[in-house]
Amino acid sequence: MVRSANNSVAMSIGILGGTFDPIHYGHLRSAVDVAEHFHLDQIRLIPSARPPHRQQPQATPAQRLALCQLAVADNDLFVVDERELQRQGASYTIDTLLSLRQEFPQCPLYLLLGTDAFLYMQTWHRWNELLDLTHIVVMQRSGENITMPESLAEWYQRHLSTKVAHSLAGSIWPITVSQLEISATDIRSKFAQGDNPQFLLPESVIQSIQQQGLYQQ
Repeated sequence: MVRSANNSVAMSIGILGGTFDPIHYGHLRSAVDVAEHFHLDQIRLIPSARPPHRQQPQATPAQRLALCQLAVADNDLFVVDERELQRQGASYTIDTLLSLRQEFPQCPLYLLLGTDAFLYMQTWHRWNELLDLTHIVVMQRSGENITMPESLAEWYQRHLSTKVAHSLAGSIWPITVSQLEISATDIRSKFAQGDNPQFLLPESVIQSIQQQGLYQQ
């Protein structure tokens, strides 16, 4: 936790968005690494309803939400946040951050992004306003080298930080996480082919998928 300008204690909140189609240990382990590194009080998992930059999910919003809730039911670090599923139109990150900043005006926010997502950030709606609302954590694999477009690299270097944050937003941190080589696409394929997805995602999520017949051909 950090102290706000009026000396009250405020939570530090991590934000991990995605289709979560389905959620798996690759998502969860990376989020835990970031939470430990920055001493975050909470990670908000935010399933997207209509992601504008990728293929639409196979499972319905309600199904993906329920799977997220099952995955973290016994872990107090995580909160499953429904705000994008309740909003009409495309799921733009800027709108989510504006909503969170309104709800948590004195809390530092940390947007968690994989390197692939970060490299395409300049295609996002109002991307250059993100750091007005949040810090950005770029989650990298061990030994990974990132080649950025020149304009993104300049913006990245301008906001790059190695110091502990005492502000609500505005910095970029690259950190190495134990990013597991787990793919939601591969998991869906295993379910479709009748293969065993054990140890790729929580057992409660596997059981729910099987009971509902999700991802079957």
